[in-house]
Amino acid sequence: MPVPRRRALACTAALAAVLANAVPALATALPAPSNAPLIATSPVLANAQDGLRHGTSTNWSGYIATSTNGTKFTSVTSHWTQPAVTCTDQDTYSSFWVGLDGAVSKTVEQTGSSADCSSGQPVYYSWYEMYPAYPVNFYNAVAPGDQFTASVTTNGKGSFTLKLSDTTQHWTHTVNKTLLNAELSSAEVIAEAPSTTSGPLPLSNFGTVDFSSATANGQPIGAFNPENVTMARQGRTLAATSPLSAGNAFSVTWKSSN
Repeated sequence: MPVPRRRALACTAALAAVLANAVPALATALPAPSNAPLIATSPVLANAQDGLRHGTSTNWSGYIATSTNGTKFTSVTSHWTQPAVTCTDQDTYSSFWVGLDGAVSKTVEQTGSSADCSSGQPVYYSWYEMYPAYPVNFYNAVAPGDQFTASVTTNGKGSFTLKLSDTTQHWTHTVNKTLLNAELSSAEVIAEAPSTTSGPLPLSNFGTVDFSSATANGQPIGAFNPENVTMARQGRTLAATSPLSAGNAFSVTWKSSN
């Protein structure tokens, strides 16, 4: 499977400037920004297990639905509970999101939340990204235990709606964007270790994040024979993805930072 693209926490100078205003401690901890696309290694497919395809990535863990018959993915949704991070003296990073494209294409349309550690302190926030455009952070409060609902939809002609709701904090952002070259070749529900051009950053210890009501094109994501992706580097598992329950619910569990 070709290289999955990633949501870059620290990939641009613009985002570093945003974070300097919003969360100063985090901004000072970020690696040098870069405008380059940030990628993971290609998942390696194994034999089907429990009716699923399995693979590995250096910075993604979760489920990826890809088309085998020309199907275009025009919507993806999921719910999750914002996990709490356990911090040490190491700066670490994690993101939780839904998106279209990115697994086998050069664009990613996505929205979600993050849980990082900066100088031993947890930092929680939310965002959207229409890669290759710069990511944009929301300024609303985010806390562990918050219930998130997210969706990315398109009319298939270049118009996208990205919606993120924190039903615990009672806020919603609906963003309308245009991207004419999106292939609509995949749909994802992912826990990620953000990256720079030097590679994936250390993964925050988020314990376990639970995703539910994961759908693609209005159907349970399991209807598309999705790929169950484990995050791993140099033979070490960083995050493990559970089997699907009812075709639309699963968990990702932290195993190691790097």
